Amino acid sequence: MDFERARFNMVEQQIRPWDVTAPKVCQLLMTTQREDYVPPSLRSLAFADIEMPLSHGQTMLRPAIEGRILQALGTKRARSALEIGTGSGYFAALLASFSKKVYTVEIEPELAQLARGNFARNGMANVIVEEGDGAQGWFAQAPYDVIVVSGCLPELPGALLAQLKPGGRLFAFVGEAPTMKARLIVRKNEKQTQCRDLFETQVPMLRHAPRTGEFLL
Repeated sequence: MDFERARFNMVEQQIRPWDVTAPKVCQLLMTTQREDYVPPSLRSLAFADIEMPLSHGQTMLRPAIEGRILQALGTKRARSALEIGTGSGYFAALLASFSKKVYTVEIEPELAQLARGNFARNGMANVIVEEGDGAQGWFAQAPYDVIVVSGCLPELPGALLAQLKPGGRLFAFVGEAPTMKARLIVRKNEKQTQCRDLFETQVPMLRHAPRTGEFLL
């Protein structure tokens, strides 16, 4: 299979038509080897417009959604980034391209080990896989410049925003089927945040997603 041609087609036919036009984002998607992060039996589908199935009922997001997340976050150099929901490690690899250090949290030990192997093979020395439940974030390395939650949350817990630096950006899917909103939150300072809903979609619910009744935005 011609992976380079398939990658080009993914960007030009799936990602750009979904209003992802930032040159740095498109270049990043063209140079990061997505096929190295999918199950070996599905490599021929690495660039398809689908949620790629992984083990334990988890999936990789559609390429167009990954592109929209990156464009919303921007590619300004970040000192530290947090991803909740590692999966196979592909999105953390994208974050690693503009972050000094990426901490990615995976609840499934098998997937955490898979991601570690993928990072090692691709020379991603600035990505640290933390094994555990990241539904409330990961306080150990907080605060972060960037936070991405790869699964959906019924409500956005205050604990996540507390781990975001002033000036930082947080992306999460918020709501419940059939209405889940892709939400970007920018922390202006210690007291002020700016919230914007970017699009609606449906993605798997984050395991142990909190339902405390205490939500921020």
